[in-house]
Amino acid sequence: MSIDQNDIRLVEALLFASSEPLSAQDLHARIDDDIDVGAALMALQKHYEGRGINLLNIEGQWAFRTAVDLADSLQIEKNVQKKLSRAAMETLAIISYHQPVTRAEIENIRGVATHKGTLDALMEMGWVKPGRRRQSPGRPLTWVSTTTFLDHFSLESLMDLPGMDDLKAAGLLDRRPAIDTIPGAEDDLFAGQEREDGVEQAEELARLAEEYGPQSDDGEADEALEELEEL
Repeated sequence: MSIDQNDIRLVEALLFASSEPLSAQDLHARIDDDIDVGAALMALQKHYEGRGINLLNIEGQWAFRTAVDLADSLQIEKNVQKKLSRAAMETLAIISYHQPVTRAEIENIRGVATHKGTLDALMEMGWVKPGRRRQSPGRPLTWVSTTTFLDHFSLESLMDLPGMDDLKAAGLLDRRPAIDTIPGAEDDLFAGQEREDGVEQAEELARLAEEYGPQSDDGEADEALEELEEL
């Protein structure tokens, strides 16, 4: 028994326009009762066989899907820029300047626990890698930067990292006092340079500045403002 081409086209249009797979019952509810939905589905399935789009029966639900053998050609890959979190940036900076450094030492310097995902993200980017184990109780693993890190930031060596004066000039220096707990810290890139204890001083100067105001003639307040600007 032949089926009218217009009936086939109607079933085809319903399947194409639907955002979800349709069962035979769903199709019957939308077209005339005298249309042979089963025959129309079989005709469509045969018509699309071997083409770029196939009509599939998925547990009683019918839907158009791209041919499985074309999946690789249809897949699109692109690089997505992922912004590093503040925690990751701080961790990267500590590893870069203090390497080789253990996770415990990173946490001591930052003052907070380091989430495992932070180091994982840096490793995924290829900027840090595990170093040698420290010859101390527990033999903790150390972390170091990679050549990929140097290449990304256009550095020939770690000696090209910006120093204290460069960071101050760029306004990027963290004013919090560093915690000197890393063995061999005197050998790091900041060795021999004075570390600021600026938190308490800055808070006091800010309090004085707020109390006296920028227009005050009080010598103590003006001096405080000058010192605050220098920090």
